[in-house]
Amino acid sequence: MRGAMDKKIRVFLAKPGLDGHDRGVLIVGQALRDAGMEVIYSGLKQTPENLVEAALQEDVGILGLSILSGAHMALIPRIMELLRESDAGDVTVIAGGVIPNDDAEVLVAEHGVARVFGPGTDTREIVAFIREREERR
Repeated sequence: MRGAMDKKIRVFLAKPGLDGHDRGVLIVGQALRDAGMEVIYSGLKQTPENLVEAALQEDVGILGLSILSGAHMALIPRIMELLRESDAGDVTVIAGGVIPNDDAEVLVAEHGVARVFGPGTDTREIVAFIREREERR
């Protein structure tokens, strides 16, 4: 019988909004798989409602949002609101993409995003952060 610590970490990677570029999120997804995590990918151009519904259906612990379109201050707060309304506030939300530092600080401090990873972040840093968060859950 497997213990709770042996449970595979489930990560849902999502591309909300009209962003049509997914190279970065695919690289992150592969790094997470290589680290032994189970990764579900939403595909492009998803609505916040669809993403939250899918994340809940997949019963994930981590929701990773990749946004390059500049719509992060509209999309991420909406996703966080939908998670809270769905009693899924315990899902750890991380974000990445082209998000200015000032906006990243607001997303963390005011909206509950656990961490924002900027362009060029070493994937090992993302893996370590996710493992640490899941160990605390």
